Amino acid sequence: MNAFTRRGACPALSAPMLTGDGLLVRLNPVAGGLSPKLLIGLAESALRHGNGIMEVTARGSLQIRGLTAESAALLAAEVDALGIAVRTGVPVETGPLAGIDPQEISDPRPLAERIRVAVEDAGLTQRLGPKVSVVVDGSGQLTMDAVTADVRLKAVQSDEGVLWTVSIAVDGQSPKLLATVEDDAARDIAVAALRMVAEKGRDAHARDLSERQLASLAGWLCLTGSREAPPSVLPDISPTRGEIAHSRSPSPISNAETAEHTSALARTAPASKLPISPLVGGEEWSAQRTESQLLGFPSDERPERQRRAGSGRTEGGAVGHPRRPIGFFTVSRGIALGIGLPYGSMPADKIISLAKSALTLGTTEIRLAPGRVLLFLGQPATANELLQATAATLGFVTSPTDPRTRIAACPGTPACASGHIATRDIAETIAENADILDFTLHISGCAKGCAHPGPAALTIVGGENGAGLVVNATAKALPAGYRPGYDAARGFSRVAAVIRSARFQGETAAACLTRLGPAAIAETYQQE
Repeated sequence: MNAFTRRGACPALSAPMLTGDGLLVRLNPVAGGLSPKLLIGLAESALRHGNGIMEVTARGSLQIRGLTAESAALLAAEVDALGIAVRTGVPVETGPLAGIDPQEISDPRPLAERIRVAVEDAGLTQRLGPKVSVVVDGSGQLTMDAVTADVRLKAVQSDEGVLWTVSIAVDGQSPKLLATVEDDAARDIAVAALRMVAEKGRDAHARDLSERQLASLAGWLCLTGSREAPPSVLPDISPTRGEIAHSRSPSPISNAETAEHTSALARTAPASKLPISPLVGGEEWSAQRTESQLLGFPSDERPERQRRAGSGRTEGGAVGHPRRPIGFFTVSRGIALGIGLPYGSMPADKIISLAKSALTLGTTEIRLAPGRVLLFLGQPATANELLQATAATLGFVTSPTDPRTRIAACPGTPACASGHIATRDIAETIAENADILDFTLHISGCAKGCAHPGPAALTIVGGENGAGLVVNATAKALPAGYRPGYDAARGFSRVAAVIRSARFQGETAAACLTRLGPAAIAETYQQE
């Protein structure tokens, strides 16, 4: 067993991370999903060796909490015995419906695998930091736009067939487009960008690349004039500056539009730090169909939790945002059903109960999905309604409009020794009457902000002074006001009441918060 990883690293199965409730491990199956029997076996192992809490992260990874040094080794041995191969190396991620989505422009898995091999062959795995990642998006029903990445490749349809946009990006809402090319060139540019990042050290990300480096990545394509880069044209990286050495004999520019775009990018000086979208870490998925369309039956036949969740206002700012992976999705093998974990976490025994029900109903595969979701595949379409109702009874999230999808909450007290407030209790109370949530509410047990590292419109954070309220910042920021931890939900209800009364027609709650300002919001939060 390796030494425990520091916070901020990736707690792989062989390198667990120390948290307030013991050791934590994270794993991603190489196969992309698990059979119901394998998920049951994994959950039973989590019950034996951890504290019985399992999580699906915002990126779609599986986490097991509450381990000790001894039990983590036993868990790893049992994962091996189950035959579950887990991914290692630089994450190259594809969408949860990759390869089975009839709406995909292209299956991203072959290109993703070629990038993984190229990264390994280039010796970059040990040189890049644990948080450096690549996303390859086939542009289907469930895009990867809300998932942060250093390099983003996305399929687009053109007159020439399928091409791939290559961007330096933190998320799909704020990409820095480099080129639109065929798959070979897309792979080569992605690896070249990662080489540049590696030259800057293990703490570096693609957002740290200089304007000159970004221009050279784009300019290389412009100079070669080719949409398909053979290996001999792959740029070398200078050991001193990380710059690209261009080919001495570039071919004529064969595509004026590409040349114009990349030349313009070379003339434009990108910021040294790429702007971080407000969506970072928030996984702002949104439904583009009504709830009744998603669920496939009349509103009076929906489970009680779904009727309550769907009775609120339409999510503000939903236009153009990706769908949440919750509900029904047509795939090549029938209908997939997405079921969410509230706040990304569930007791292992409830996951076992749901997986057993799925097994009985004919589910053949369960995939992990970004947005803290499990996707159930292979069961007959007639079984979906029953499986969904079972999940609702167990407390899972079965509607994309459920207010709990807008709340990021860590385990808090008593589960985590670092927590100062009972985050999940506060979250459940708020979710019962949270119709104004068109933004991410972060409830953090302490200032570490594990559940939502990025800024949120509102953050309730536990500390020695009680439950502080942070406006438009991270959990690490100084709270604008406090109230007792046990009373935090009442403080939020007062803020919600002010938003309801002060919001202009057509104004989102998030915009209303910004207009009212931190001082007024904090004063409202602290009122008795």
